[in-house]
Amino acid sequence: MKLLRVGPSGSERPAIMDSDGNIRDLSGHVDDITGATISDASLNTLRALDLTGLPVVDSSERVGPCVGNVGKMICIGLNYSDHAAESGLDLPPEPVVFFKATSAICGPNDAIEIPRDSTALDWEVELAIVIGKDGKYVDESNALDHIAGYCVVNDVSERDFQIHRSGQWVKGKSADTFGPMGPWLVTRDEITDPQDLQMRLEVNGEQRQNGSTATMVYQVPFLVSYVSRFMSLQAGDVISTGTPPGVGMGMKPTPQYLKEGDVVTLEIAGLGNQRQVVQA
Repeated sequence: MKLLRVGPSGSERPAIMDSDGNIRDLSGHVDDITGATISDASLNTLRALDLTGLPVVDSSERVGPCVGNVGKMICIGLNYSDHAAESGLDLPPEPVVFFKATSAICGPNDAIEIPRDSTALDWEVELAIVIGKDGKYVDESNALDHIAGYCVVNDVSERDFQIHRSGQWVKGKSADTFGPMGPWLVTRDEITDPQDLQMRLEVNGEQRQNGSTATMVYQVPFLVSYVSRFMSLQAGDVISTGTPPGVGMGMKPTPQYLKEGDVVTLEIAGLGNQRQVVQA
């Protein structure tokens, strides 16, 4: 299934995409797409619905982040060896874990806002895991059972804040609009192998990132298990799993960053597309 949320920011309602590509309103069956409605049992109930009887959503409606009320947005840094190399950083002996403020989460096609004093606004296409079942100390062999599905995230970053403003990376990761998420939450049964997904990102029509989740250093089941050693995972939590090479910071001979008016488009195979315009 492809689940999504439509409507004005803060007032999104749940929806589902049918086999013909129509968006159907789910408001009569669930209140929202959140941790409370993405358990295996809840998803099985939605699978049994006759979608042809649900109202069609106008295609002009805004698409919001595909999961609401996210409790934690956990990010994995330097999880592609070639991205670590372009960043001039050593491959970490264990996953780098940091947080992005949930207030950064926005719709997949919402504008990216340039923060005040920003000088190095960057892009990162990432595969995100959406947790559907609570757990801690999750065994790697059972990790997929805790996943409701997957989605696209643009881990927008302000590199000057991240690297030169002291302290943790969260400063450069958490401005409003720095977490476009969606368009869809694609349930795990539709993704045969999360380690075989093509990823692309373009800026103003020029390719910047072209990679695959196959080159992750730490793969999806391990990441769920690893993170759960340090914190409990609750349904609705999101783990963004890192980015392949091609970020602005790594461009040679001179890094290139986003500026007002730039258009960022990104996609992951099977998970949909995003498009953001950069604005002051």
